[in-house]
Amino acid sequence: MSEFLRRFARQFSALNKDNLQSLGELYSDDIHFTDPLHEVQGLAQLRDYFGELYANVSELRFDFHGFDQIGDCEGYLRWVMSYRHPRLAGGRLIRVSGCSHLLWHDKVYRHRDYFDAGALLYEHLPVLGRVIAWLKRRMG
Repeated sequence: MSEFLRRFARQFSALNKDNLQSLGELYSDDIHFTDPLHEVQGLAQLRDYFGELYANVSELRFDFHGFDQIGDCEGYLRWVMSYRHPRLAGGRLIRVSGCSHLLWHDKVYRHRDYFDAGALLYEHLPVLGRVIAWLKRRMG
């Protein structure tokens, strides 16, 4: 069991719009962060990205349930993100499962998130959501 991954998950879960300066405790200055919707290079850009993320939601929580170290200073975190956005899904809570691939020395320098962008965002947009639901029915 990776103590680094558990500690990272605990600190990451505690993030909110008021303590984003603590990202420097988790990430190196040259952090390369990628998810299905964004790519960010450097700690300053990461702070800006997270700042926008937290500013646009009324609630955001990560529940970590998997801590898989696969090599020296490399591992995966499995999680469920729960969030509310006033303009998505009528403000209801949206849950999305995903995982993060992390590379670290003393801090994380590479963070890549994997999740279904449709489940996160597109399926909850009024017009696009109906189109995606129709496509899923046709393909399923």
